[in-house]
Amino acid sequence: MAAPSGGSSGGGEILWAVLLLAAVALRPAEAVSEPTTVAFDVRPGGVVHSFSQNVGPGDKYTCKFTYASQGGTNEQWQMSLGTSEDHQHFTCTIWRPQGKSYLYFTQFKAEVRGAEIEYAMAYSKAAFERESDVPLKNEEFEVTKTAVAHRPGAFKAELSKLVIVARASRTEL
Repeated sequence: MAAPSGGSSGGGEILWAVLLLAAVALRPAEAVSEPTTVAFDVRPGGVVHSFSQNVGPGDKYTCKFTYASQGGTNEQWQMSLGTSEDHQHFTCTIWRPQGKSYLYFTQFKAEVRGAEIEYAMAYSKAAFERESDVPLKNEEFEVTKTAVAHRPGAFKAELSKLVIVARASRTEL
């Protein structure tokens, strides 16, 4: 599991992510609204494509998925977005509902606008039927305050799911 940081903290990342998600989930005022899910095609061909959606009051938050892939044919993917009831947190999940993608991703980046990432994870295989999510190795991707992206030279070209939990950006007075 990954959080924005300058380095890897090993096993502590798992505990951190579990505690963060539990804290967000257990606070009644932070209950997540019903997510909005939109289907889109991931197209091979080596050309960079983007897909984005907005969520929240006045489309406060944006999640944008940018990628390039090779091989096969179009795959149907989904982007789900939801906000907490107080609109201070939002989630963005991008995935292939059929589980594993058969495309070879040469690059990927999921960006958020209007918020800062508190947790993000990338998966080579998404849960499907009786199979579980398979996370990418931490060295294959990086997380900043506003994006999760492949690491050139380390990413092994397999991507099936991205999950982001973000908190509203702080505004200075």
